[in-house]
Amino acid sequence: MNIFSCSETTTNTGSENENQTEIAKATTVFPHKLPEEKPDFPMSAATERMFSYPAPRAQDNDLYTLFKYTRLKGFDYNNGDGTITRRDPSRPIYVDGKYYIWYTKRDTKFVPIGAKRAKEATDEIPSTDWDLSDIWYATSADGITWEEQGVAVSRPAKPNQGWRSVATPDILVWEGKYYLYYQAFNEPSGLRGDWCPISMSYADSPNGPWKAGGNEMIPLGKKGEWDQDQTQDPHPIVYKGKIYMYYKAAYNKWVDKWNTYAVGHGVAIADSPFGPFKKHPLNPVMQSGHETTYFPYKEGVATLVLKDGNERETIQYAKDGVNFEVASSVSLPPIAAAPFVPDAFTNTKYGKGITWGMCHFTNAGTPKQRYSILARFDCDLSLDYDEPFFKTTHLFHSPDVYFKQGVGKHRIKQNPQPEIQ
Repeated sequence: MNIFSCSETTTNTGSENENQTEIAKATTVFPHKLPEEKPDFPMSAATERMFSYPAPRAQDNDLYTLFKYTRLKGFDYNNGDGTITRRDPSRPIYVDGKYYIWYTKRDTKFVPIGAKRAKEATDEIPSTDWDLSDIWYATSADGITWEEQGVAVSRPAKPNQGWRSVATPDILVWEGKYYLYYQAFNEPSGLRGDWCPISMSYADSPNGPWKAGGNEMIPLGKKGEWDQDQTQDPHPIVYKGKIYMYYKAAYNKWVDKWNTYAVGHGVAIADSPFGPFKKHPLNPVMQSGHETTYFPYKEGVATLVLKDGNERETIQYAKDGVNFEVASSVSLPPIAAAPFVPDAFTNTKYGKGITWGMCHFTNAGTPKQRYSILARFDCDLSLDYDEPFFKTTHLFHSPDVYFKQGVGKHRIKQNPQPEIQ
């Protein structure tokens, strides 16, 4: 199907279409039949922009999709009392007939007290949802029912890097070996924000055992640089024969100023999983989004962008893996999306895209006993898959979805009476 073609049927005859085209050419009025290419006459900014996307209509855009969600089976959360949390899943990989994922798991006696009270955290009381955590893994035959296998990477003894917490893993498969990259904390999260470097462990099998492979894989930036405090959310893909490690950093914030932050994504490139990783000179390559989600797509790289920034809730594409442009806007995108990407590590010259993956929800439970759960999302961002169910723009949520977004206590006076002049 031509991605620029209009899918609705029409009763116009070929002669009528030709007449409309001729009228449009003569009057430079936008035609009734949607053009396949941008017309060569003055247009509004919105109409010009329409032709900058992969297709003028979202329904024909290979990088537009709806997202659908499924609860997972096999994970226990201690009756939702807030003491067990699972979050920040890695991308699934498929090995010997099973899917594997790695994730942050916190199993503590007490619920987190919050980043702003990090000074009160102890060896048993976590500050945040990802404090006092280890990296666990699970396997599945279908991506829905999972069997937890145990700890993959545990916190090392103090004072080794990560003694406080190890979290937010992602996986790289390189030359038959497996590499886990993750955040390694030496202090409760919140004392100075989320200060932690990226560490790595490697194994011959996805079942381990995992050996420590290095710390500070992507060094913090120099004082005054955007990533001076953080290099987080490591997300490697194999692209152009090298390892492209996308990562994030929150900047423009200090410990005593929590509401001014911005989030940028950078990329660092290496020839070996052990590094050195060289930061790209155009970093940050993304100025919207929160967690990192990148995958090979056609000749370049696509990314899901959510939560933060002016371009939040978009899907973007860069033919060079660096200079991203908005390809579509989406609703209800997955949080901490970790898609199953069959060609993530094959050095493909033409990425085929994704159809499903893992994500998390961080607001399960009650405000005082909040915890995170893993979930599955499905979509159509694959060149090998064509499901109109995921491409419609006619999606209507139940009124309850909207009413749950009520103002609550944040607006004291409802509809104040106007003053009489």
